[in-house]
Amino acid sequence: MLTTRRQALKTLAAATLAGTALGNFPALAQTAPAAAPAPTGPFTLPPLPYAYDALEPHIDAETMHLHHDKHHAAYVKKLNEALAKEPSFAPGNDIEELLKNFSSVPQSIQTAVRNNGGGHANHSLFWQTLQPAGTIDQRKIFGPFQQALADDLGGMAKLQEEAAKLGAELFGSGWVWLVLDGGKNLTLLTLPNQDSPLLEGHYPLFGIDVWEHAYYLKYHNLRADYIKAIWNVVNWDFISARYDKAMKG
Repeated sequence: MLTTRRQALKTLAAATLAGTALGNFPALAQTAPAAAPAPTGPFTLPPLPYAYDALEPHIDAETMHLHHDKHHAAYVKKLNEALAKEPSFAPGNDIEELLKNFSSVPQSIQTAVRNNGGGHANHSLFWQTLQPAGTIDQRKIFGPFQQALADDLGGMAKLQEEAAKLGAELFGSGWVWLVLDGGKNLTLLTLPNQDSPLLEGHYPLFGIDVWEHAYYLKYHNLRADYIKAIWNVVNWDFISARYDKAMKG
């Protein structure tokens, strides 16, 4: 009887430990993204438009869970906390408009808004510019965006080659950006940390996040392998539509 009781207690303890561990990594327990937390300010964390594991094998589920639910959520939380310190400032809830009009942000919170507002804007766009591999033929882009890509950057192969070079050369954390510049030409550039192209007068179309949290769990220190893999899950339909809208605007 004593042996049976001890075995039962061991079984219960093991089950509890397993449940706790699984709860610490929801991406391993479920494929659907968690619901966004209740808003505590003007800005909210947007849900992922696909499951955590939808971009595998190119971007793993655990990275997506931590990247979205932890890192992006932290930018939103800190942005709202900074804005709460200036209650007379009414930023609205459009993060791109806030960054376009950055000079109107009270000086006391400009650094926090630059860092966390940039992080929120950059990631909100990032999730939309990715999609499950095989959804469309990643090599085929049609319409005005395709022509602009050829005219301004030499086509898709040149875009990928130059982006890989810029990503490898970027020291520390930051992003490689495909933007529309002030003359409405496609341009590739890098920006450090979470600086948004909107702060530089550029309109972002697609960015490759090269912070280590975006790739280190799967690719470790091989940033180049991550940049090569990401092209398999780029949502060119979304980027083309964003380009068309910007050109008409």
